[in-house]
Amino acid sequence: MPSKRAQPVPTKKSKQPARAGAAGDDAATPVGIATHRVGTQLTTAQGLRVDDTDHSLRTGSGRGPTLLEDHHLREKITHFDHERIPERVVHARGAAAHGRFRVYNSLGRITSAQFLNDPGIETPVFVRFSTVAGSRGSADTVRDARGFAVKFYTAEGNYDLVGNNIPVFFIQDGIKFPDFVHAVKPEPDREIPQAASAHDTFWDFVSLRPESTHMLMWVMSDRAIPRSLRTMEGFGVHTFRLVAADGSTSLVKFHWKPKLGVHGLVWEEAQKLCGVDADAHRRDLWNAIAGGAFPEWELGLQVMPDTPDQMFEGIDLLDPTKLVPEELCPVQLVGSMVLDRNPTNYFAETEQVAFHPGHLVPGIDLTDDPLLHARLFSYLDTQISRLGGPNFGQLPVNRPHVPVDDNQRDGMHQSMVHEGVAAYAPNSLGGGCPFASPEGPGVFVHQPRPVDGRRARVQPVSFDDHFTQATLFWNSLSPVEQEHVVGAFTFELSKVQSDEVVVRTLSNLGQVAVGLHAQVAQNLGRSAPVGRAPVRIAHAPDGPSSAALSMLTTQPGPVDGRQVAILVAESADLRGCEAVRRAIELAGAVAVQIPLTGGAMNLLPTTGPETRVPFISAQSVQFDAIVIPDAEYGEDAGLALFVQEAYRHSKTIAAWGPGGVAFIAAIGVPATAPGVVIAENAVAIATSLVPALGMHRHWGR
Repeated sequence: MPSKRAQPVPTKKSKQPARAGAAGDDAATPVGIATHRVGTQLTTAQGLRVDDTDHSLRTGSGRGPTLLEDHHLREKITHFDHERIPERVVHARGAAAHGRFRVYNSLGRITSAQFLNDPGIETPVFVRFSTVAGSRGSADTVRDARGFAVKFYTAEGNYDLVGNNIPVFFIQDGIKFPDFVHAVKPEPDREIPQAASAHDTFWDFVSLRPESTHMLMWVMSDRAIPRSLRTMEGFGVHTFRLVAADGSTSLVKFHWKPKLGVHGLVWEEAQKLCGVDADAHRRDLWNAIAGGAFPEWELGLQVMPDTPDQMFEGIDLLDPTKLVPEELCPVQLVGSMVLDRNPTNYFAETEQVAFHPGHLVPGIDLTDDPLLHARLFSYLDTQISRLGGPNFGQLPVNRPHVPVDDNQRDGMHQSMVHEGVAAYAPNSLGGGCPFASPEGPGVFVHQPRPVDGRRARVQPVSFDDHFTQATLFWNSLSPVEQEHVVGAFTFELSKVQSDEVVVRTLSNLGQVAVGLHAQVAQNLGRSAPVGRAPVRIAHAPDGPSSAALSMLTTQPGPVDGRQVAILVAESADLRGCEAVRRAIELAGAVAVQIPLTGGAMNLLPTTGPETRVPFISAQSVQFDAIVIPDAEYGEDAGLALFVQEAYRHSKTIAAWGPGGVAFIAAIGVPATAPGVVIAENAVAIATSLVPALGMHRHWGR
């Protein structure tokens, strides 16, 4: 007898969005919105309703072989087998969000790009943040550069600004990119370490490529372990060419400046977060948007003359290992980007989004950067491999918001139903359509530029200066930031087994700064490099610096989305806790109540998702500040460690009343230390806590 199956339970239907057609059909349909209707009747992929999806079609009483004719089984299993597409070789782990961009200072004088000209235009965007080296299963808080890729759905087609949170890169020519990635990826014999550069092959490669030294300084700094995706700068890395309506050109570098400031983790904190919450960054981004704390960045440009040599103040603008200090060319802020909607489906949007630096619009063009030129091939080739063919642009998240009229046909995953017989140009059978457009507004034209010289595998002599800007970066850091860089180099090189690689790396560091080399060598128990005395290429230790390169915070900043833990004992001043909670939330931060016991848990109401977490499930590294209310605290070693660890990581510590103040004194937290806020009552704490939280860290300890 057939088994009795439960009848489908009617579900409460949510309002469904309008269906999107093929690429370019419906410019009004928001990009990336799921178009799959959720109904009550299960069907096959062809819309055929099925009566059973729990049992294979088999012979006899169900003990015989499964039949090949079971088309539903084969369709279901086949689709399951292909649910995973090849992950990106680099930038595999990512998080993303939808948003909008609005220019507020027109750039019409230097570019014809419409979305950068009209302050009244609001351009939809999709932004993907990512780590570089690790797989999709790696952790968010590893030491690594971060991808910062923005897709603008403009009225002139899609424009992709595909950059990183660091303004320079490891190599100068894209032909070296496979070598670099092979070196930084897990070593092939053991497939370890995952998402980490602290191993022999990486340091072997970069020590033999001194051009990587500047990027190494950034990656060994706190820039490579951001506190949040919302507190990262973004950079276009390369120099781009803007073209005005009159044909005049300028060279530019793109910057994204976060409204929340630029903040990092400390190394111990980053390591612990990898284990406590491997998804810390993507969780933070999602929760901030869901909670209305929409992340915002300002778009800035460094605008420079387009000279024949493409140099600026002695800096080769075609060298991706170089930046232009903001003191030499200030960043002009021109627009704002707000992320205000989380993806509907991770796979359909975050995983399938396809970026490409060659996705351009009129008014934005490329320069002759050899790394950029290699990317123009690599990105397209990668998308074809990952997404099954050349039609990846028809996926909802990749579709432009303007009509697409091309002669591309067929191929894997073709979803457009093309009409007519003339998929070629020129033609007469189709009325000659589509025609190439004459030069004019809205038409992309490659700017004519002279090309001269002989064909050879060479690089400019100006590419040979590998240490000047590395020294500039070192000189620009505060003492505590320099200490962190020394610690990072020490940790990484301590994992390297090859003595030759360590010696060679120390020699390169000696070219950057004598103090840097000496401190790292001393930490590793080594002396000066053999055969090469440390030299200063252009800057002495007290030489030029750039304030924009330091992350040091000297003034309180916004606290939107910051996580504040309120430790609640059963005897706590609950009315005071509520007052502090409201003050925290009024400032835009998130108050998370941490009941220390089950009894305290029963005393606290929940005020939203993840705003009440039992102490046994909480770790100090998950929070930006700790609040200790007035209460009776016993000798709890775990609680003491929780607060001491936050203090060691230079976070804000607040306590009120005799009980709270006595507790921090008992565990060795000085009441007079920077960032330690004490008061007689909760009202006074609420007043002082937010400015202290806005400092992010209190390095004066």
